[in-house]
Parts: sequence; structure tokens; C-alpha cells
Amino acid sequence: MIIRQLSVFLENKPGRLCAAIDALAKAGVNISALSLADAAEYGILRLIVDQPDLAKQTLTDAGVIVKAHRVIALAMKDEPGGAETILRLLADAEINIEYMYACVGHVTGKALMVLRVDDAEKADAILKENCCDEINPADIYRL
Repeated sequence: MIIRQLSVFLENKPGRLCAAIDALAKAGVNISALSLADAAEYGILRLIVDQPDLAKQTLTDAGVIVKAHRVIALAMKDEPGGAETILRLLADAEINIEYMYACVGHVTGKALMVLRVDDAEKADAILKENCCDEINPADIYRL
């Protein structure tokens, strides 16, 4: 399923991450998944939250640069080779994966994964057709 993820650009300085997470907590935003990638001067905090619009506005009001992106969230088999099945389908369809990460979920026997790809609609259709059941939004957003 295609969902919204926020990419938050934070200065790579002590306290910047804490301030962003604190602002979201005070706004009542629940974080389901996050990934932090650092660079020399800035880091990119990727977030899946239960209220993307509120989270984006809260962080923007705090002076932080935030972008919303469409990503694929899926439940895959939680067993050896589960990820390879997904990756092979996308590779065979010549869909490039820009990044991916695992996240918290409530689906028994499944691992939840988030992928940013160069063609979200094509990837979503291929995954639904070949291996991934429709995911319940509550499993990813923890509603």
C-alpha cells in the first residue's frame, strides 16, 4: 500500500533530534517507524506517523524543513528469504529502490517494511499481484 512518509532535515548537532521528537510528542503525534541517516552537516529523519499533516505542520512551525513522500508499506513473510522475494520482484520489473527500512507492526508472522522506489504505483501493483496481501492501515499507522 502506498502511504505518506515525512522526511525531516535536521542539523547534525546535539539536541536537534530530541527537539523534533519532543515537538511531535507535545502535538500528540504517534510515531510508528523512523529511520535516521546522517551526513556531515544535516541528517534525514524519515517518519511514519499517525497524523502526517499535523506532524508536518508542527515541525514546519518549529522551523524545520519537512517533505512528504509516497512510499510503499508492506507485510512480508517473516522468514529467511522473505525480503529476497520482494527485492527480486522489484528488480525483475526494473524498479529502483532508493531506500528501505523495517518498522513496528501488529501482523502476526509478518515483518513490516517501508520502501521508497522510483515508481510507487508500478511497485505497489506488482507486489499486490504477486506476493503481498493488502495491508491494514492500522498495522502501519498504529491507529
